[in-house]
Amino acid sequence: MFLRKGCLLVASCNSKVILQNAAFSTSYKASKSYQLVVVGGGAGGCTMAAKFSSKLGKGKVAVIEPADMHYYQPMWTLVGGGMKKLEDSGKPMSKVLPKKADWIKQCVVSFDPKNNKVMTDDGQEVSYEYLVIALGLQLNYNQIKGLPDAFSTPGVCSNYSPLYVKNTLKSLENFSEGNAVFTFPATPVKCAGAPQKVMYISDEYFRKHGKRDKANIIYNTSLPVIFGVKKYADALWEVVKERNIKVNLRQNLIEVKPDSKEAVFQNLDKPEELTIYQYEMLHVTPPMSTPDVLRNCGLLVDATGFLNVNKETLQHTCFPNIFGIGDCTNVPTSKTAAAIAGQCGVLRKNLSLAMAGKLPASLYDGYTSCPLVTGYSKCIMAEFDMNGNPLETFPINQAKERRLMFHLKKDMMPHMYWIGLLNGYWEGPKYLRKLMHLGLK
Repeated sequence: MFLRKGCLLVASCNSKVILQNAAFSTSYKASKSYQLVVVGGGAGGCTMAAKFSSKLGKGKVAVIEPADMHYYQPMWTLVGGGMKKLEDSGKPMSKVLPKKADWIKQCVVSFDPKNNKVMTDDGQEVSYEYLVIALGLQLNYNQIKGLPDAFSTPGVCSNYSPLYVKNTLKSLENFSEGNAVFTFPATPVKCAGAPQKVMYISDEYFRKHGKRDKANIIYNTSLPVIFGVKKYADALWEVVKERNIKVNLRQNLIEVKPDSKEAVFQNLDKPEELTIYQYEMLHVTPPMSTPDVLRNCGLLVDATGFLNVNKETLQHTCFPNIFGIGDCTNVPTSKTAAAIAGQCGVLRKNLSLAMAGKLPASLYDGYTSCPLVTGYSKCIMAEFDMNGNPLETFPINQAKERRLMFHLKKDMMPHMYWIGLLNGYWEGPKYLRKLMHLGLK
């Protein structure tokens, strides 16, 4: 295999991996050079490109992103439940990237951090003074035997992909009786509450359509807890108890057998112990990882394959001109759009300081949020820091199911995302929180 500055040369595009060997040669196009290169056009990439293309001016910032569409992925929970359309969740990438930034519509195939370059799959070498890596997470459905083929069979669905999210409502509509099984994998995931949200929405759907007494709802999670923050975990245990939902901890989905409609789970505490569940409906949360091109670059990542940054400053631990934001970093907090909002102000300040030859001074507290939708009109608004301490915006108990929080999630947050976050204006509720808690403990 061809090694480049300690990084395996891997082309990662449309979830396919292409390994190039040493015998392969190509003539690269003329290199391009920018003051700032942003790799990834998701929430973190768009936000930082917007902030710095405005600051640095036209032609100084490039965004490398192959996708034609940008999706507001938190909406897919609502799409799966029939409350929104998939079309509502996406906009053309050309409409969300800042006009002053150059869009390089290619996949990155290698990083060369020692020489301040990245290489794209069309042969471009793109040089940078500063680099922001915002590659997000890769969905690894194929790590579960029987997937993704089983998605073409009745009852198998996943809210985590635009390819399969429509299957969820179809599965609910076609459900007659039997087990409705919901999974959480043995890897970090985008929005750790989403695997449960679909379950609570499904429960209410069954109740509304007279199917609940024929449905056995099962939540099989690889985690040792129902949720990572105790305050909200306690509230969720009450919800599942009240709704007669069975929760099995430390269970990891390893195979789907669509012909017999069976799902095979492994007990993570006793790996030799396998349990088979018959399903009428199976919602799969896939194993996830950083994209191959990043994970295979040993100079940039930690032992788990995540971008190795200082958890407070978001600066790379070895390369001071590289910063990271969002799901691809090893910052120990829940991977959500809210976390990106909390990080982007810190990154804006620290990258500006680095460009001025100064040391980073702004510190990220780990703020993240997970609106735990528990039905068609209720939501627990979980907000917390990287230590699992509640960090709530409103001066009320947010562990309680509330209609207000549901409408905040459903009706307000999409506008905050498209208008505020992606344009670089929204940096999380830090100052709103201070205002809301003024004079209160």
